[in-house]
Amino acid sequence: MVKTLSPREAQYDIDPVYLERWSPRSFLEKEVPEEVLLSLFEAARWAPSAYNHQPWRFILARTKEDREKVLSFLGEYNRMWCKNVPVFALILSKTENETGPIRSHAFDAGAAWGYLSLEAVRKGLATHPMTGFDFEKAREVLNIPADYAIDALIAIGYQGEKEALPPSLQERETPSARRPVKESVFEGSFGNPVK
Repeated sequence: MVKTLSPREAQYDIDPVYLERWSPRSFLEKEVPEEVLLSLFEAARWAPSAYNHQPWRFILARTKEDREKVLSFLGEYNRMWCKNVPVFALILSKTENETGPIRSHAFDAGAAWGYLSLEAVRKGLATHPMTGFDFEKAREVLNIPADYAIDALIAIGYQGEKEALPPSLQERETPSARRPVKESVFEGSFGNPVK
């Protein structure tokens, strides 16, 4: 069993933005201004990547028509809470270039997502990444080329009240804890705890 800290309690000194970022499911049906929205992708643009390949790409869905496309491939559970989400962003990563495979494509796209999510907190927005959707249907509906991996879908918007969610989701609408640092960091070899 994984031991956890109480929600959002740091063991070591870090910037509060890391503790403030979490993944709510209740979103307001409120438009995100373009300047604010694009600032998230500006932050993502500056993420590190191997050989500066910048393999990440994002497909935005913010019109009613485009959001309906996203809802068409979402799993039933996620569809239940995504009806008010004003913006979706599908994260893709280019798997190869002219020199061959980009081995770190998903790792690099994950770094871009991390930068995006922290900038969202700074802008007063909530984000919720998810993989509970039909990846192949998403590829077909959004015309995604074969040399791009689909990594995740992000809900972006202003956080709503938990009471707006179905009762079954309200109890989960709280920041989650994390296991202690020393349970994730080994020294010298796998399983050898940090002293």
